[in-house]
Amino acid sequence: MNLEQTLILLKPDAIERGLTGEILRRIEAKGYRVKNLRMLTVDDALLAEHYAEHIGQPYYEGMTSFMKSGATVAAVIEGIRVIEGVRNLCGSTIPTDAAPGTIRGDLGHEYEDGIIHNLIHSSDSAANAAREIKIWFGE
Repeated sequence: MNLEQTLILLKPDAIERGLTGEILRRIEAKGYRVKNLRMLTVDDALLAEHYAEHIGQPYYEGMTSFMKSGATVAAVIEGIRVIEGVRNLCGSTIPTDAAPGTIRGDLGHEYEDGIIHNLIHSSDSAANAAREIKIWFGE
């Protein structure tokens, strides 16, 4: 089997709540490796490139405002079937719907601001993983 790489983003709510180590621990406990890691504060240009398919949607401004509200940790994760595996570890994007045992199911919250604060993003396909890794880490 071939190794894959995927991108994860630990969003500002994960950083603010001190969950970076716990989330990375869960990913590493599954047998995946952190290949690259950086913490940054994102800007409009980076978000526009990452969320290009969402520009013009009613939730876009709230989503990007939330992503600019604090630090983000971006990581390249490597392993066999890592894209599928990390998405399963994350759970449903809506924390209340996420199964117990998943990152969002165990650690996620919903807030009254109308923006889903679901702790983590993970690439949904090999093509998107390659595109997103390039956006966040370059060549």
